[in-house]
Amino acid sequence: MLSVIVDGLWREGDKSLAVRLVAENGEALPAWQPGAHVDVHLPCGVVRQYSLTGACEDESYLICVGRESASRGGSRYVHETLRPGQKLAISTPRNLFPLHQAERVLLLAAGIGITPLYAMALQLKAAGTAFTLHYYVRNRESAAFARELSRCDGCIIHTTSPRTALAEHLPTAELGLHAWVCGPAGFMEKVREVAAARGWDDTHLHSEAFQPVAPAAGGETGEIFTVKLASTGERWPVPADKTIAQVLQENGVDVPLSCEMGICGACLTPVIDGVVDHRDSVQSEAEKGATDQQVALCCSRSHSGELVIAL
Repeated sequence: MLSVIVDGLWREGDKSLAVRLVAENGEALPAWQPGAHVDVHLPCGVVRQYSLTGACEDESYLICVGRESASRGGSRYVHETLRPGQKLAISTPRNLFPLHQAERVLLLAAGIGITPLYAMALQLKAAGTAFTLHYYVRNRESAAFARELSRCDGCIIHTTSPRTALAEHLPTAELGLHAWVCGPAGFMEKVREVAAARGWDDTHLHSEAFQPVAPAAGGETGEIFTVKLASTGERWPVPADKTIAQVLQENGVDVPLSCEMGICGACLTPVIDGVVDHRDSVQSEAEKGATDQQVALCCSRSHSGELVIAL
């Protein structure tokens, strides 16, 4: 855990606040790469995941928090209570949305999804990699980092709906072209729909969600199954009203948890045997269907009677 000080707060568009964090001890904060996020432990008692943005060479961290009308506490606290000089505890950066090497890059952002992609744009520009960033907002006044993006060739802010614009902006799949996507669930669903129609392979489409997957129809939590630790052979039943993580913790097993909604990846654990009922939004469909799978202990369940995990 890192102890940081809020070094600055400023408005980015009419809906977001940028927050600069510096180490309390004055030293440089740990290095990070675009796509990384940190868990921010807010004094109101909630932990929220925020993407790091800006130039990754900086010794400080920059996050940008959109004002959510249906805030569960984090957005409201940042916008109404957080002040410069305040001390916070944050995790070290964790990157589940890395920017891989590619010949050409397409970045697609909607709303506050611009935060990780703005950092990617800066790195791609510095590396001389060809890229285009399409950033969709309801109106230009709500765009974050608009001034900085206007200085980058290939960064375009759109006020048209991505539902119609994506058909023009997402080209047919090409060898060497990769896309990174971040935004609300509906936006990313539309991107995947258009990409599939244009022949894109899942391995060329990289995304990160910041909203949990909608619960299954009827809100069913699933059948009872058994979770087994590969290291000791211990096994416990997971009832329908508890998560795997809760059962493990009740039996003294240390489980790394953060968001507890399947969106941060902190509790992803390799699966040795069993059929996972994936309910997280961290992993891609390809990862969920791979031979070597991981299970999000905070939300996923099992289609098989027993799930053996690498703990």
